[in-house]
Amino acid sequence: MLRLLVTVLLAAVASHGCGVPTYRPTTRIVNGEDAVPYSWPWMASQQVLYDGDYVHNCGASLIAARWVLTAAHCINLRKTYRIVLGEHDRRVEEGHEQYFHLNPEDFFVHPKWDNSCPECGYDIALIKLPREAELNEEVQLGCLPRPRGAPLYANQECYQAGWGLIAHNGPQASVLQQAMLPIVDDSQCSQLDWWGELVNELMLCAGGRNKASCSSDSGGPLNCQDTDGRWYIQGIVSFGPPTCNAPKRPSVFTRVSLFTDWINETITRS
Repeated sequence: MLRLLVTVLLAAVASHGCGVPTYRPTTRIVNGEDAVPYSWPWMASQQVLYDGDYVHNCGASLIAARWVLTAAHCINLRKTYRIVLGEHDRRVEEGHEQYFHLNPEDFFVHPKWDNSCPECGYDIALIKLPREAELNEEVQLGCLPRPRGAPLYANQECYQAGWGLIAHNGPQASVLQQAMLPIVDDSQCSQLDWWGELVNELMLCAGGRNKASCSSDSGGPLNCQDTDGRWYIQGIVSFGPPTCNAPKRPSVFTRVSLFTDWINETITRS
């Protein structure tokens, strides 16, 4: 009964209270552009404590009032983390930030994730916040796709956002960046001169064309708009080429629609 209740609640969120930003996004991620402030209001900054200060480590997405979605490879339980919601320009305190300090028991990594084998897939994790996020115009929920829902199509225009490096070996972005990354067909991405066997059915590819994710964009969402007008988190940044942007090496994402059952079950048990 509890599992059914959580599933129904998540479905209700997806239908009525997510994926429609108050501040509409326009059509650095590498070769990206400044995002309209708070136009991806489910975007979160996962930060790690380093030399007495918190620094941006990965992206993440708010999917329920106490739950954040990210990549498994972004988590090292020997380190100390916090989540920041309502962030835009990391250089300044803008007044909309919400801070959540985390403990090791707040992290739920997919049980099949193997840190020594990222190409095996399952690069997905959940973070339970110590209290509910305050939802407002700057902090809102992202929509999860339907389980094994309608497939994405080649060249579908999706958007990635993050505070990752703006160029290979370059600085991290201070202002949230966005880039349009077209979906790359699975058969194309898995060709031998593309990613080959390093991608599988648990993943999806997007980008190329001089636009890509880069270091510390990991864990962030790939947002795709559906016919209902809502933006859905179809992907989680998993990996890309070492140089961030290379021919025939689009960014690779965990395919979220294949993990909605695991997400529901994890939230139910926790």
